[in-house]
Amino acid sequence: MFPKYFIIGAVNAVLAIALGAFGAHGLEEKLSEHYLEVFETGVRYHMYSALGLMLIALLDKMVDGSRKVQIGGRLIFLGTIIFSGSLYVLSLTEFSKLGMITPIGGLAMLVGWGFVIAGAKKQVKK
Repeated sequence: MFPKYFIIGAVNAVLAIALGAFGAHGLEEKLSEHYLEVFETGVRYHMYSALGLMLIALLDKMVDGSRKVQIGGRLIFLGTIIFSGSLYVLSLTEFSKLGMITPIGGLAMLVGWGFVIAGAKKQVKK
């Protein structure tokens, strides 16, 4: 998991920075203040998750491939795609019904972090 998820995290950090710059400079005149804030929320959580994935990859290397840590990383990555992705599309299209799936991504991220915590705790006890 280590190199793959570290790279996935780093690529997502690059994407979050690029999307953040796009939002700040390319969308400022095109979106209402509300939808610009929605876009920025997507960028913020995208970056948090990108950094988290890199840290999870490091943790996984330290604990010799904990299954719970790996599941957590996958859930966080999936949750980020659903959460931030839905906010990006919502803000650009103003299709408000899309906001109904955003919490699913948030829940996946929360559950993912729960798995990471459980995997780390298990390793601490060893």
